[in-house]
Amino acid sequence: MRDPQWIAADYPEEWGGLSCYTNRTVVTSFFLLGFQGSQLLRNLLFLLFFIVYNLTLCGNLLIITLVSTSKILHTPMYFFISQLSISDILLSMDIVPKLLHILLNNGAAITFFGCFIQFYCFGSFEVLECFLLSVMSYDRYVAICNPLRYTSIMTNHICFKSVLMCWLLGFFSSFVMAFTPSKLDFCGPNVIDHLFCDLVPLLELSCSDTFIVHLEMDIMGVPTILIPATIIVLSYTYIVRAVLRIPSSTGRQKAFSTCSSHLIVVSIFYWTMFNVYVLPIGGKSMLVTKILSLLYTVFTPLINPIIYSLRNKDIKKAVQDTILKR
Repeated sequence: MRDPQWIAADYPEEWGGLSCYTNRTVVTSFFLLGFQGSQLLRNLLFLLFFIVYNLTLCGNLLIITLVSTSKILHTPMYFFISQLSISDILLSMDIVPKLLHILLNNGAAITFFGCFIQFYCFGSFEVLECFLLSVMSYDRYVAICNPLRYTSIMTNHICFKSVLMCWLLGFFSSFVMAFTPSKLDFCGPNVIDHLFCDLVPLLELSCSDTFIVHLEMDIMGVPTILIPATIIVLSYTYIVRAVLRIPSSTGRQKAFSTCSSHLIVVSIFYWTMFNVYVLPIGGKSMLVTKILSLLYTVFTPLINPIIYSLRNKDIKKAVQDTILKR
């Protein structure tokens, strides 16, 4: 594939997001490359992502509808699952429509403001999922380790406040992470060899000193990633210890089944995020980075409702009851 900086010559109208201001070049828009390849390959990818996008919307909307209408799903666990579905829908709507446009046009321009809005929304929903998964792990910890006190601890008031706090923390922390990079100088080139506006490729294009941004990201990583991950690890440590003390194998299996779906979702989410943002970038090709990014932006929002529905008897029963009522 050609060097991205030379691709601008092929897109004089869409790519030309540069203007002169006080004798210096200022970026007014970026050009997202997406997947560069043959028309056939891009058409196949478009069809795949279009199908995945629609299945994601339908699957998560089904979860939200069932949780809100079925009485057997009016519990804290399913309330948190419905919030996770809302987050997945919003994340897909932020990333996939623009990605489909990029595939159809072999790349597409995005304004400077639009790029950072996309990055802000992406960061908000990813941080929100981190906090939601930690709250869900605590919910499973209380259910298994303190079953007699579960209803008194996980009250409706506590659940609502926990979810509200997750949303507020997600939007606030993402604003902090997006605001500082948006104030950097971008002098050109403005070609982003990625699927969407993400932090790392944006910083690579900046002509400013990015030390403060990297320092800020490291600091913000503690409350947004490290603390939720610690809560999840501690919750499952106590869960495993409690389950292993159950004398009967049937009891242990039943206890593990109540949190297996959540554990699978957590593993997929953190595995992909770890591979993209923690492992050295130099050890991965840009194609591998794009594929990994697809996992947590396009496919994970589809996988989540599948895992929770296929492995959950209550949701299956709610679907059957809904069908029979009609």
